[in-house]
Amino acid sequence: MAYISGGLAMLKSVEATLPTSEKKIAAYILSSPESAITMTVKQLADKSQTSTAAVIRLCKSLDLKGFQELKMRIAGDVQKPSSVEYRDIDKGESSHHIIEQMTHNGIQMLRETEEMLRRDDVDQAVQDIYHASALHIFGVGASGLVAYDVQQKFLRAGRYAFYLQDPHLSYTSLSNAGTNDVALVISFSGETKETIQFLKLAKKNKLRTISITKYGISTISQLADIPLYTSATEEAMIRSAATSSRLAQLHVIDVLFMTYVSNYYDDVIESLDRSRAAIDHKK
Repeated sequence: MAYISGGLAMLKSVEATLPTSEKKIAAYILSSPESAITMTVKQLADKSQTSTAAVIRLCKSLDLKGFQELKMRIAGDVQKPSSVEYRDIDKGESSHHIIEQMTHNGIQMLRETEEMLRRDDVDQAVQDIYHASALHIFGVGASGLVAYDVQQKFLRAGRYAFYLQDPHLSYTSLSNAGTNDVALVISFSGETKETIQFLKLAKKNKLRTISITKYGISTISQLADIPLYTSATEEAMIRSAATSSRLAQLHVIDVLFMTYVSNYYDDVIESLDRSRAAIDHKK
């Protein structure tokens, strides 16, 4: 991709939670993105009947480096062809159409997640994991399945990685963690009670913390040292279990892991070879 994008998706994701002045700016940009990318901060403030300070605050609320990054992302959105929205599965649909629709939903979620991931944050998270004595992982429900995937990947790469399904055991393990350890928490909503408790305990014990949540302002993303984001698109109502959101979380884990392997290839390849040999020997 020759340009960055995702600005409009970011604005849509947080618009409802923004203060009044920032909400007015977001609404103006969403209604006239082509005009907004040609404006200065002052011009946008005037057009939205707010202030330059409110424009700057909006960029901070979006976790962007500044107005220029926001304009670049919106410009990227304007250049992109429009895409079909997510859609639920209706009663009596054919397997052929379900395959087509579920595939589209998954691809759309991955593309939006790509737009939400900050490259600097991915690099910093990978560096923290490499220098950590141990990696403590937490997630409940569908996010717990993703947490298990994190554990098996980084164990094979030679890291001490711990994921315990019982939250109480996780809290107990974390209470004895060293300050050189890292905690990684996964929650689509960013508001899961057990995950917040785990993250607060990690912060109390002075661990570096990484979170994976949907894009937007949440308790978990605000608490974490490094917040990583997936697409904020909600799951279709008919599905009681996470599908596209789980796929997006797994994608972020794959990005983290492959970046880790690439950055520390010589160390990791030896560990991967040893783990493969151990499994082959058992067979």
